[in-house]
Amino acid sequence: MIEQRNEHTIAAACSVSGRGYWSGREVTVALQPAPAMTGIRFIRSDLRGRPSCPAHAGAASGVAMRTNLARGPAKFQMVEHLMAALSALEIDNCLVCVDGEELPGLDGSALPYVEALQQAGLVIQASPRACLVIQDTITVQDGAASIVASPSEGFTCTYEYHLDYGSESPIRNGAFRIGMTPHAFSRQVASARTFVTEEQARQIRQAGHASHVTNRDLLVIGTEGPIENRYRYRDECVRHKVLDLIGDLGMVGTQLIGRFVSHRGGHRLNHRMSLELMERIAAAPATSYPFRIFGGEDNATGATPKPMTREPRVPQDPISKRRPNALRPRRRRAA
Repeated sequence: MIEQRNEHTIAAACSVSGRGYWSGREVTVALQPAPAMTGIRFIRSDLRGRPSCPAHAGAASGVAMRTNLARGPAKFQMVEHLMAALSALEIDNCLVCVDGEELPGLDGSALPYVEALQQAGLVIQASPRACLVIQDTITVQDGAASIVASPSEGFTCTYEYHLDYGSESPIRNGAFRIGMTPHAFSRQVASARTFVTEEQARQIRQAGHASHVTNRDLLVIGTEGPIENRYRYRDECVRHKVLDLIGDLGMVGTQLIGRFVSHRGGHRLNHRMSLELMERIAAAPATSYPFRIFGGEDNATGATPKPMTREPRVPQDPISKRRPNALRPRRRRAA
């Protein structure tokens, strides 16, 4: 069950550096604390005047294999992995200073961002975090691909993906579901990497992109499986699709409470769902703040959610029986 909480920012600045997949350019992403109610804001530190762009669906565009943000000269490519890490670790306010247009590809996952943010720690801020509670069904569809948002049981948030590229694809069909918590994301999804088929990799390189990217920098999948690489999970591809879904829906700009199921969806369809959810936020009564309840008078449990009066208890790791502090940011209260 998700309880009402206050907003969070990071306790200290941190950074991640690497080369962009598409451009091959070296780039550094510097993450800095931000005041309450700031949201996630991307800043081009390499441009005069440091133009910025908020990380919300209205400024985003889902294109092939990535999600981009743009507002005037402030343009950013491949933001979804960082957005997944920020959203899953419950970091609501952060300044993201980037000295280039394309964010680094790193190892193709969100894990380097998660590790940097966990080292930075977490600060609890004074403002309550707004939530969108889904009570009716919302569907976006494009041919055989679809995403459905529906009410969840027990006032929770779950993400589910069904992967199916057809019988001719070397990528296995599969499904994966995660009940969203910082701990679950860090353990089950964060390290799942970007993937392409061997034929897609050939086409991308022939077009003059990603010439520096090797088969060990992401998953290139041939008829016998990953080429010069190994799966981190047997179902790593579908887990990465869940990662992308979390990152793209993170640009709604509020905590989501509901069930989100994608069948063969991608960044474009994720973006359409984000826009649909933002419309619901705009239409929700302001009197329900911080819970913007869409589709009914009550939340999914049939009762008004109660404010959080204490820090939520971190569940024990069922394997080690230890508190999994290393798997989520350290919490510090703002002065």
